Amino acid sequence: MSAGMVDHDEVEHVADLARIHLDDEEIERFAAQFDDILEYFDALDDVPETEREAELSNVFRPDEVREGLTQEEALRNAPETEDGYFKGPKVS
Repeated sequence: MSAGMVDHDEVEHVADLARIHLDDEEIERFAAQFDDILEYFDALDDVPETEREAELSNVFRPDEVREGLTQEEALRNAPETEDGYFKGPKVS
């Protein structure tokens, strides 16, 4: 990957999505750090494939069907509900 794959606008866009304010110096620093991270991912392409070991087996206990909570019990401590469901914050 060539240097400078993540530009100022992309970092600013991610910051806006995260609802954080970054000054120009921070944006440039994050762009360089994102470039470094992407280079690490590119390095994974150079890792040789190895022979696969034997199939994994489930070493945990088998699943057991048990009685669950009623809808009323599940919603009892919810800060906000609507029509019998959990109500969460609006996502924009």
